[in-house]
Amino acid sequence: MSDKITVAGVSVDTRHWIGGLRVASAGTFTDVSPIDGSVLGEIARGGPAEVEAAVAAARDAFPGWAATPRAERARILHAVADGVEKRLEELATVETHDNGALLRSHRRGVMPRVAHNFRFFADWLLTLEHEDFETRGHTNHVSWDPAGPSVLITPWNAPLMLATWKVAPALAAGNTVILKPAEWTPLTASLLADIAAEAGLPAGVLNVVQGYGSEIGDALTSHPGVRRISFTGSVPTARRIAASAAPNLTPLSLELGGKSPLLVFADADLDLAVDLAVEQYDNAGQVCLAATRFLVEESVAEEFTRRFVERAGALRQGDPRDESTDIGPNIHPRQLEKIDGFVRRAVAAGARVVIGGHPGEGQYYAPTLLTDVAQDSEIVQEEVFGPVLTLQTFTDEEEAVRLANDTRFGLAATLATGDPERAARVTERLVAGTVWVNCFFVRDLQAPFGGSRQSGVGREGGTWSFDFYCDLKNTVTAPNGWNSHG
Repeated sequence: MSDKITVAGVSVDTRHWIGGLRVASAGTFTDVSPIDGSVLGEIARGGPAEVEAAVAAARDAFPGWAATPRAERARILHAVADGVEKRLEELATVETHDNGALLRSHRRGVMPRVAHNFRFFADWLLTLEHEDFETRGHTNHVSWDPAGPSVLITPWNAPLMLATWKVAPALAAGNTVILKPAEWTPLTASLLADIAAEAGLPAGVLNVVQGYGSEIGDALTSHPGVRRISFTGSVPTARRIAASAAPNLTPLSLELGGKSPLLVFADADLDLAVDLAVEQYDNAGQVCLAATRFLVEESVAEEFTRRFVERAGALRQGDPRDESTDIGPNIHPRQLEKIDGFVRRAVAAGARVVIGGHPGEGQYYAPTLLTDVAQDSEIVQEEVFGPVLTLQTFTDEEEAVRLANDTRFGLAATLATGDPERAARVTERLVAGTVWVNCFFVRDLQAPFGGSRQSGVGREGGTWSFDFYCDLKNTVTAPNGWNSHG
């Protein structure tokens, strides 16, 4: 087996990156493109031995990286961002082939955001401070001490962007990292390792270990040498990680699923509301933040639905490399089967298909809207993670809030209204980590990001990221502590 593959002209190393070296494994797994089912290559399949090597490398590199001055850490992170920008087209191309998201989105939004992740946390590091305060004449000084080797487990729906949401603040904080990318989308993590090495990141500070699910995940999350674990993914996997980390009391940050609502009031700009609704098909519905439950005031529901069907019908589904494509494929045959199962069971339970409701050729699922759904039904309560939306109606504000909050999730919510007072009342009562009013997916890295209820534990962004990746220390100094008795 070759150690490298070529994806649309881009060379990608298929081995792990451990301690500044490429490391092969005895076994491999097959990486397949969701665009057409073609095999991209055989990827090194890690296990306990690779985990042990990666944790050892991260542990050995930690003292030196933690002691590196903030300005130097920031300089290297900016150099990583430079490398991302230099190879932006390669990264965009490889990720599109690997996860099926739109190439135009990778070029214009996703990969520039990857570079921004490094720049933002590099700059935030240089301004990170807490004002000293006094207690009965004693001075309190708060500092952020690097915590240690950090395991970062990332998903397949936006592989590099979501990985660098974690990698950038962890490195900025002075931690070393073991990154485990999703097995369905491992390629851009390998390219990131090359970019980081070229930027001068010391050996062992960033390690990338590839593998299948629990074969590698359990060994990473149960390792006593790991001091932080950050995971983005499903609730069942999060439960397993929490159980694995519990014996060592390893701190966790968990960004999990959602079943977010889009509330449309009669006083909303309906064209704007429909724009927001159609946007929920982004990335073939594979977005944790997606407002998959439309809650529309009864008096405008018919007109909203008419306009939505018209707009959604104009979307073009097809090859994500085509500039004119709006919706690409779903990630894997297993995911497609899961999506279709949700729809078939919903229809059998009485749901009415407004549009879609069926798979297409290959790994494409038709953009779907279901109505006549019960609040306690599976399709309303469980995350589908595909281009499947539901529509329910409400008669007043009280019912809208009740329906919006009536799931076990609380990741996000989107609100369309023309009344600022109503917006203030409703957003105060919504259970969600992020609420968008008359907009969607506006994400500033200085804001806290995370979910309530079973949508997660902890927050990422700005100082919240450093609070997680560091051990906060408060030093209390007595007012006369410097008197000499010599």
